[in-house]
Amino acid sequence: MTITVSAKFIRIAPRKTRLVVDLVRGRSVTDAEHQLLFSNKDAAKVVLKLLRSAKANAVHNYQLDPIKMKIAKAFVNEGPKIHRMTPKAHGSATPIRKRMSHITLVLDEMESAKMPDATISKTPRARNARAVKEVKN
Repeated sequence: MTITVSAKFIRIAPRKTRLVVDLVRGRSVTDAEHQLLFSNKDAAKVVLKLLRSAKANAVHNYQLDPIKMKIAKAFVNEGPKIHRMTPKAHGSATPIRKRMSHITLVLDEMESAKMPDATISKTPRARNARAVKEVKN
């Protein structure tokens, strides 16, 4: 079961919003929520609100377990631009483009074989430590 949510006409540039969305793509919902809580980007607040909305929809509408959900797809499209002008030297003007974002998140259920294992760390340091222990033995 996939749940799709979107937020449109967000007044943050898509380039800045994509940085935040790239952090959470492919993660479990709880892991992505923790990642967004501690991110100090403005777009993280919007993406967190969207993620919590998707989680609430999954629980309320489809009776799904949010712990078994992951972010299958996450992307940011560019919305319309607000065009302004700023004065420059010799009576000329330069355009200012205020960009908007359309954010889309797609949640999907994780298969039981792909559930994250909390006991084994996937960080490079932990992998290297295991490799060093195996070599010593």
